[in-house]
Amino acid sequence: MMLNSDTMELDLAPNHSETESGFSDCGGGAGPDGAGPGGPGGGQARGPEPGEPGRKDMQHLSREERRRRRRATAKYRTAHATRERIRVEAFNLAFAELRKLLPTLPPDKKLSKIEILRLAICYISYLNHVLDV
Repeated sequence: MMLNSDTMELDLAPNHSETESGFSDCGGGAGPDGAGPGGPGGGQARGPEPGEPGRKDMQHLSREERRRRRRATAKYRTAHATRERIRVEAFNLAFAELRKLLPTLPPDKKLSKIEILRLAICYISYLNHVLDV
């Protein structure tokens, strides 16, 4: 089975029948209760959220395209932004903790992240030198 990007239609191999692919006239293999091919509870437990692509629309897409469409939903973007915000806050907290350990004059001087890293490298080298002497 191949997805033709020009026409957005499926090109089925000659020996690949419609029933084998899971596509039929009754809505992509869904039963009378609206559940997917796996029966009740086998597919999605709920309908698609507003703005999310439906299961029927997603069947013929490649894994990469399904992932791309899932990531385009508002719910996914909000969750991703929250995770990223938490990650950046932890990152900045780690730099603040490292900054507290480094001696500078004046002590409250604002340093960029690269300055903190370079100063930490120099300070560690200095401490190693002191221990070696």
